[in-house]
Amino acid sequence: MAGLLCYVLGWLTGIIMLLIDKRPFVRFHAAQSIVVFGTLFVLRAVLGFAFIGSYHYGFWAFEGLISLALSLITLAAWIVLMVMAYQGKRFEVPIVAGIAQSIAGKVA
Repeated sequence: MAGLLCYVLGWLTGIIMLLIDKRPFVRFHAAQSIVVFGTLFVLRAVLGFAFIGSYHYGFWAFEGLISLALSLITLAAWIVLMVMAYQGKRFEVPIVAGIAQSIAGKVA
């Protein structure tokens, strides 16, 4: 259950669980939550700033499609990662898992 809680509010609960829980399974999922949802959060912020004023140039449809795709990716990742953590599986997102393992191992 603690693994699932790492993903409930994305990177925010990941930080909280990384700081308060010492079990390796929970720390891995907390670090993975921070990396996955932190990256998606930053991408959404960059997207928002990149398309400021795009409505005047007709790029609003392109921005909408990118935003929709990012939202669907976030939702899918959120559901899959929570279900896997609840089932007690150590589901590793490619590329992210290595970063998450290094974060989970460094914080004491």
